[in-house]
Amino acid sequence: MRDYLVRIISDEKNILGLASVTTGLVNDVCLRHGTAPTATAALGRALTAGGLLGALLDPGQRVAMKFEGDGPLRKIVVEAEGDGTVSGYVAEPQVDLPPKDGKLDVSGALGSEGFLTVSKDLRIKKPYSGVVRLYSGEIASDVAFYLTESEQIPSAVGLGVFVEKNGQVSAAGGFLLQSLPPSDPELIDRLARRVEGMDPVTTQLRQNKTPEDILLELFGAIPCRVIGTQDLVFRCSCSKDRLEEALLSLGPFEIERMIQDREDLHISCQFCGEHYVFTHRDMDTLLREMH
Repeated sequence: MRDYLVRIISDEKNILGLASVTTGLVNDVCLRHGTAPTATAALGRALTAGGLLGALLDPGQRVAMKFEGDGPLRKIVVEAEGDGTVSGYVAEPQVDLPPKDGKLDVSGALGSEGFLTVSKDLRIKKPYSGVVRLYSGEIASDVAFYLTESEQIPSAVGLGVFVEKNGQVSAAGGFLLQSLPPSDPELIDRLARRVEGMDPVTTQLRQNKTPEDILLELFGAIPCRVIGTQDLVFRCSCSKDRLEEALLSLGPFEIERMIQDREDLHISCQFCGEHYVFTHRDMDTLLREMH
């Protein structure tokens, strides 16, 4: 199954639903970072959440999420764009904890004390950010808490990553439900009960169910229609040109110090691992441009 996302909306246009499969994307990113199983599950959930939030934006717009907890993972960062591209990394990729209640202990790895920061660049004015305390460290409930508390949009989020014994991800995906105004408390309660009674996302994906199947099960008898689908892919926005812009922002004195301190400047992208080298000649050229 390719990685993609589907959107549906209730006929009354007061409930929006999104669901996705992200197995290939999560495998790709985690392989690049060499993550251990618990770190894979945590990063995979965050990547899937990023794809869901990115799907709420227009092409060219971007959302970034930063989870910072008191657990050994320390930090997870994910970026997603409205065109379906997602990237991310975890600060400590080798973290692996004993299972908890038969599942990978994501909350223990990230921690329950800390913050989730969500930044959005809508390309129309300055980017803005919202910050909430971590709700549980499980990723899904933290994202739902942010949407409900910071953006004032009642939301339910489900995320899952199934990691095989060999470290491969055999299923990853998630869903997002949002109550749109005018809200219907009775309808929200019905959906909440369906969410609670539903099998985990990874169980459904491993049964070859599609994102459409997951949403139709969630909506049940609520009349709804599909309003779009979108491919989800890993893609990093790094480039040598963007790094040059970052170096230029440091100012001439810092550039001169770098030239004196080392022969070449080596920079690796945290999101994709791509390695860039700026030679003395490159740095001299940047310095001349600044002057």
